[in-house]
Amino acid sequence: MEPPSGNHAGSHPDNRSDIRDFLISRRAKLTPERVGLPTSRRRRVPGLRREEVAALAGVSTEWYTRLEKGHIGGVSEDVLEAVARALLLSEDERTYLLDLARAARPARRGSPRRKDVTIPSPVQWMVDSMTMAPAFVRTGRLDIVASNALCRALYSPMFDSDTTGDRGCANFPRYFFLDPGSPGFFVDWEEGARATVAVLRAEAGREPHDRALRELVGELSTLSADFRTMWASHDVRIHHEGVKRLNHPEVGRLELTFRSLDLPLPQRAVHDLIIYTAEPGTASEDRLKVLASWTAPQTSPADAEPVSPPR
Repeated sequence: MEPPSGNHAGSHPDNRSDIRDFLISRRAKLTPERVGLPTSRRRRVPGLRREEVAALAGVSTEWYTRLEKGHIGGVSEDVLEAVARALLLSEDERTYLLDLARAARPARRGSPRRKDVTIPSPVQWMVDSMTMAPAFVRTGRLDIVASNALCRALYSPMFDSDTTGDRGCANFPRYFFLDPGSPGFFVDWEEGARATVAVLRAEAGREPHDRALRELVGELSTLSADFRTMWASHDVRIHHEGVKRLNHPEVGRLELTFRSLDLPLPQRAVHDLIIYTAEPGTASEDRLKVLASWTAPQTSPADAEPVSPPR
């Protein structure tokens, strides 16, 4: 196969370095043993050589070298899939590579894509109705744009943090890396911070021209050495779920499971619905119930009287 050439195959300069650094970092993580190649003691660098990845993907070394330099815009999806298999990319990493390729293609004219959108009222009603489960809607930049009362009580340190600024919007990356109290709030701070950066990196692959996202990454890169280090690792995560351990300032230690659900909206902006819950019968469930009791709406005696069905 001939290497891509000319303007048709060139990528947008905004994401060429991301393509290069991502592919190099994934190649460096592999060993000949993992991909079934013979080993040699004379290797000078860790990971696979370019010619080895090229052979595994079924392309020429010259072609793969140009691809690794960021020339990805004119590459077919089938070839990218072959490269993804050669590098043993995870499903999220594969999606990220395809997103980088789509972003590198010449932009089509059309209406600008709005990233900050109004959450429809029915979505807010749904979130509010979850009185025993913290729930919120987040954007690809990890802004919380809708939440229920229990979520705001659970994440009160973040909602009350100075990192919300005059935007009035809680943002996970800013809280993780700019608030000195976040390591004390998150029990597994480093794991959570890495996951947060990986989700943000995936969004950058989808939306390389999002100015607010670029400003956020620039701000965090300037102010946080931890963020700079984690951002440079090029780890990506799209589907985010697992266990969250928190040291809540009012009720103490909480261990909650959470799941991210895609939330299609009329606008094209990416949103997830995140729901937390505690394992039944645990101390975490009891403590979550305490938080829920504090956030429950107060009712008058008249409101509490049962209503007779109509005759």
